[in-house]
Parts: sequence; structure tokens; C-alpha cells
Amino acid sequence: MKFIPAKTILSGYETCNAWFGKNYNMNIYKGCCHGCIYCDSRSECYRVENFDEVRAKENALALLARELTAKRRTGVIGTGAMSDPYNPFEKEYCLTRGALELINAHRFGITIATKSDLITRDIDVLQLIKKHSPVLIKITITTADDAQCKKIEPYVAEASKRFSAIRKFSENGIFTGILLMPVLPFLEDNDSNISRIIHLAAENGARFIYPAFGVTLRQNQREWYYKKLDEHFPALKQKYITQFGNDYECPSPNAKRLWQLFQAECDRKGILYKMKDIINGYRQGYGDNQLSLF
Repeated sequence: MKFIPAKTILSGYETCNAWFGKNYNMNIYKGCCHGCIYCDSRSECYRVENFDEVRAKENALALLARELTAKRRTGVIGTGAMSDPYNPFEKEYCLTRGALELINAHRFGITIATKSDLITRDIDVLQLIKKHSPVLIKITITTADDAQCKKIEPYVAEASKRFSAIRKFSENGIFTGILLMPVLPFLEDNDSNISRIIHLAAENGARFIYPAFGVTLRQNQREWYYKKLDEHFPALKQKYITQFGNDYECPSPNAKRLWQLFQAECDRKGILYKMKDIINGYRQGYGDNQLSLF
């Protein structure tokens, strides 16, 4: 793994960002080697060259320690938006774990998005953070079928392992749920897949599911996606071209029906799915003296 120069690790403060209520954003790694066929982060607008090559920021933990010390307001730090903090190199380098230890020491909260079950390694540190600040774990799952998962997200833990990770977090009292996004049109947007994910979510103790019934496609991301469709799902590309043309937003033709099914099943099983409810849920019990809620 290569190391690249960096001046900062944390973004500036935001008052309860609409995306899961985070206050800061943190990226220790750049690029991702999970190989997900739909990944928006490989789009040209993000200017990440050689996206499939994982690089880490030089002196990341020293930079983070300095920035955490200098921040005048504590809050919730989000990570995993641009590149997965639990890529395969994390097992050896432990940069994300080191960051969590610093976040705990400085009494900040954390929200993590990942597709990797490696995150369960750090349950002990996350429990320490939870004693003083909010902790939110978001596990991306888009299909309940492991065979399909290996085609869509080839170099990451299968869906079954991610459900097992959710169970471990649930058993340890850590607020955890599912990012059900993207739900790929003509591949994953069917009643059986959505119902199965909701059933397994409830069975393994997920507190929430946040969905997006469709996918976004732009620039070279679209080219990559179509190439992978041709490799694994022949003739499907033409359906996309016919249905969506060059549109950025590609909603599932079944979105309305799926949303009705999704809402009814989640309500029946007591699973949260509205952003406001999720934010309130994982922040509950942490006073304004520690962070600003809204």
C-alpha cells in the first residue's frame, strides 16, 4: 500500500448534517479495492485517480490527534463515505482502529459506513466510545443472495457475513443497521430480495434500514458499470440504455411498489427507516453539553 501526503484528516464542523447527523467527516484512506460494480466514488467529479488502488494518508494518526485536540467543539465524526475504512490493508495497518482510539480519548462520537465484517474487530473500542458519545454503524447490504453479492461486490464480505456482523453489534448493544443502497434496477429490485433483507435484518437485530430504490450513474462510473454488466449479466446493459438513457438518476421501475412493501414490513418488525428517527435513535441519551443534535 502506498502512502500519500496529506494536510488534514477532518473536515470542518457542521451542525448535525442531514446525512445521519454527523458533525465532521474523516477520510484516512483514498481509493477502494472492493470492486463494487456500481460505486459512485469512481466518478470523475471526485478526482480520485486509480480508484481501485488503496492509499493511506501519511502520518494520518498524528494529524488526526492534532486536529482533535484543536477542535473547539466535540461531535460525531463520520467515515466511509468515499472509501471503505475497513479495506483489506486495515487488518495489517490498523489506521482506522488507531483513529477510533484517538476519537475515544478525545470524547468524540463516530458513525461508520462499511461493507466489511472486519469492523467487528473494533467492537471493544466502539463500546468505549459509546460510554460517552453516540456510535452508529451502517453496514451496506444490497442483496441477500451471496452468489449475486460476489458478482456485484466481488472483493468484500458476502452478505451473510455482514448480517453476522450486525448480529455481533446488536448483541453488544451498539446501534447498527443497513444501508440498502443502491438497489440495482433489473437485478435487486424485486419483492423477494427486499423482503429477505428485511427478514434477515430483523433476525440479526438491525435497528434500521435506510433504502434507495435505484442507482446513480455518471461519467466513467457508467462506463465501468456497463462493462461489468456485460461480464456478469449479459444483455442487461441495453435495458438500462432503453430505460434511462444518460440520466444521472436511475430509479427502479418498481420503486413505488417496493417502497410500500418495505414500509409495511419495517413497521411490522419495528425497524426504523426515516432519517430523523435513525438520528434520534442513535443519539438518544447524549446531552447537548456533549454535542449539538439539531
